[in-house]
Amino acid sequence: MNKLILPLVVSIALGGLTACQSDGTLAKSEHLISAANADQNQQFKLFSQQFIDDFWKQAPTYALYSGYHQYDANLQVPDAASRREMLAFIAKYQTLLSHFSTASLTPANLIDYRLIENQLASTAWEINTFRAWQWDPSSYNVAGGFAQIINENYAPLDVRLRSALARLENVPAYYKAAEANINDPTLEHTQLAIVQNQGAFSVLSDELLQTAADSGLTAEEKQLFKTRFAAANVAINGYISFLKTLEIKLQQQGARSFRIGEKLYEQKFFYDIQSGMTAKALYEKALIDKEKVQGEMAKITDKLWSKYFTTEKPKDEKQAIRQLIDKLSVNHVKRENFVAEVKQQLPQLIQFVNDHHLVQLDKDKPLVVRETPAYFGGVAGASVSAPGPYEQGGNTYYNVTPLDGMSDSAAESYLREYNHWVLQILNIHEAIPGHYAQLVYANKSPSLIKSLFGNGAMIEGWAVYAERMMLEEGYGNFEPELWLMYFKWNLRVICNTILDYSIQVKGMTKAEAMDLMTKEAFQQQAEAEGKWRRATLSQVQLTSYYAGFRAIYDLRDEIKAKEGKAFNLEKFNEQFLSYGSAPVKYIRQLMLQQ
Repeated sequence: MNKLILPLVVSIALGGLTACQSDGTLAKSEHLISAANADQNQQFKLFSQQFIDDFWKQAPTYALYSGYHQYDANLQVPDAASRREMLAFIAKYQTLLSHFSTASLTPANLIDYRLIENQLASTAWEINTFRAWQWDPSSYNVAGGFAQIINENYAPLDVRLRSALARLENVPAYYKAAEANINDPTLEHTQLAIVQNQGAFSVLSDELLQTAADSGLTAEEKQLFKTRFAAANVAINGYISFLKTLEIKLQQQGARSFRIGEKLYEQKFFYDIQSGMTAKALYEKALIDKEKVQGEMAKITDKLWSKYFTTEKPKDEKQAIRQLIDKLSVNHVKRENFVAEVKQQLPQLIQFVNDHHLVQLDKDKPLVVRETPAYFGGVAGASVSAPGPYEQGGNTYYNVTPLDGMSDSAAESYLREYNHWVLQILNIHEAIPGHYAQLVYANKSPSLIKSLFGNGAMIEGWAVYAERMMLEEGYGNFEPELWLMYFKWNLRVICNTILDYSIQVKGMTKAEAMDLMTKEAFQQQAEAEGKWRRATLSQVQLTSYYAGFRAIYDLRDEIKAKEGKAFNLEKFNEQFLSYGSAPVKYIRQLMLQQ
């Protein structure tokens, strides 16, 4: 790849202008300043492209997931040398970034500046301070990259197989480095790593080996593929054995706590959420909203009680809410039809969005419902995998985990949680017009920086906002049962923040967490168990839903009040989405200055 030659831009000193200068001199100075600003912005665009080009060399798997395939053959070995190279890259680009005057950049370029700044600083923090590469064995798994190469038709099969062939070469060194890195891990992340790396064989399978054998590769390449494939399987099995031995040791001798504590939590929240407030402030805001939502649920329960019960309503409002939710939750799909029901609901959502002019959906961007791949299972029951901005024709996958592996009681609990009403809200969130629509728009953003280094709180916040927007616009015909279940779902979003902060910072026990989720948020036991597991395996991410939702919803209301009758919801939604996956606080600045 040709590297851009990037001249450093020296800011013009403006302090020499005084009020006693002539009008002509001032006009001339203003012209020079304007020209300097234009030059700064042009140079920043060149800088941004150079940054992306160089970043892919440092993070080739990130490039692969983003749809940039020049470095598909490169499986980076996660050793000390690669970390040193990344830190040197960060130092270089932090220096280059410092030469730009933020006052001279356009608002759009300023957002890109802040995103690059945050990406560099957060990556350095991850390596030097957070150091999950030492204590999280689940961060090592080669399956995803191979799956992306094999499953996406971005190039002829033989081309992709040759990339996989080259990539296979480093698998043994990759896992050797992983074992060398691991020091004082948590038990929970060790156990997750075992499950997920066992799932890697669903990708590096006999089927893949047969595909290579039947391909147009040369005989020499096929033999090399077979040899490297076998070595990769040995390496993965070796890592799993290493982890199983480590698991026994941790169970017997004790392990590092999965709780990261207040200092690290606030730092991670700052880099990941970029909300402009502290994690503690968001936690306190969530406590207030929890009470408000419970109050709305109590009002609906009063309205519906006589429809479903002949007995007197309990004086304890939360007990009454729980009884009504339990009564309604038996209305759910059969376990064997769960994935099929998800597929059937999507056309209805598309029709509603189109009929009510909520946002333009791209008919040429397919949404494919599939069972969650084994190599990243074990955390969430439903998720979306979208193509990167370079892969305009790639599929967006809606990953849904079937209930085959659950016991009858666990499956029933899960289905009651995702009952007739909640399943619709889940599909709005994950698919239409939630994650699917947002990620399609993000890939169309004129700024690659905004698309590539998206903000999780904006992404999750949009999906949560989409739920509320759909119901407010009449989805479900304002059925009180649907609104009750929506508030239950929204309460879960709020309690995600309370739960995550309480567990990671305040030391909340599992029993306390289960009480919060089942008694305060009215969740089913299976859902609460799953969320506890998720909260032990991640940090801060659970707060992104509430942080983003509140920021987007508040922004919409602010603009709605400002524009009055001229406010157009579709225009707001599409303008909001047009900025890519930037932090809401920056999108807010752009939209309010229109």
